[in-house]
Amino acid sequence: MLETSRMRTKITAAITAIGGYVPEDKLTNADLEKIVETNDEWIQTRTGIKERRILRGEGLATSDLVVPAVRAVCEKRGISPEDIDVLIVATVTPDMMFPSTANLACHKLGAKNAWGFDLAAACSGFLFALTTGASLIESGRYRRVVVVGADKMTSIVDYTDRTTCILFGDGAGAVLLEPNIEGYGVLDSILKTDGSGAKYLNLKAGGSLRPASHETVDNKEHFAYQEGQAVFKFAVVGMADASYELMQRNNLTADDIAWLVPHQANKRIIDATANRMGLPQEKIMMNIERYGNTTAATIPLCLWDYRKQLNKGDNLVLAAFGGGFTWGATLIKWAM
Repeated sequence: MLETSRMRTKITAAITAIGGYVPEDKLTNADLEKIVETNDEWIQTRTGIKERRILRGEGLATSDLVVPAVRAVCEKRGISPEDIDVLIVATVTPDMMFPSTANLACHKLGAKNAWGFDLAAACSGFLFALTTGASLIESGRYRRVVVVGADKMTSIVDYTDRTTCILFGDGAGAVLLEPNIEGYGVLDSILKTDGSGAKYLNLKAGGSLRPASHETVDNKEHFAYQEGQAVFKFAVVGMADASYELMQRNNLTADDIAWLVPHQANKRIIDATANRMGLPQEKIMMNIERYGNTTAATIPLCLWDYRKQLNKGDNLVLAAFGGGFTWGATLIKWAM
């Protein structure tokens, strides 16, 4: 009886509200045709992207994407920012090296009772932060943890490099995690890293290895660097294998999965992951054509866009692959 009681009272971290924010300004494929040697057909065929959102304005940074997304979460749940216990911001474009973007966002929000931190895992950042936030809820020490994926990728994109500038946009997505004892929420994760992939996808300068200098600026080492073919090969295998392994580990078939929520980097990578899982197109969340790759924000922005199509009890597989390399998959039973 004691063991049964413990099982019944197991705490899981359920998503109880979603918020998102994308800037109003759009950068279309037609706009890019005027900047670099490319065209709409070439971009859409290889990536599936039609346009992306750009945060313009003096003095605006990633925290200015985080704040409206978190406010949307609070409004949806009917709480104040002062009710937040922890704020985790997944980003690779922090406002500054320190203080953290989470720290600055808490100040702007008036989240006076929260502590928080940034988490850097590139495009897998939201999954890593979600698992971290879920652990804080499961510990029983915290009741309201907000997890945000946010990036101002335009701040590190070289608009003379046609291989990367077509990919990225700006945006933020946020979720509120709260305790649940009915079996809903974050149920399992498979998360991986492999630092040998750093040479294929990175931002070379600005850290302690290569501090900013005239040389690093002249060499354009403060922009995102990617070897597309190598990254594509690793991403296809990494995302697909992690998602399939997660299904097997939890005795799930394609029929049991309501939605695949994939990182929005490239339609071909998304399709390969869905095929490995045996999922049809109608079970795949996609908004890459409107936002491009917003790095840590892509998965929560998908949840935000599709929130009206989600039903309580739906099984969701969230999957991502990011620079460095990082990758993984997370299983969620929807609570709303």
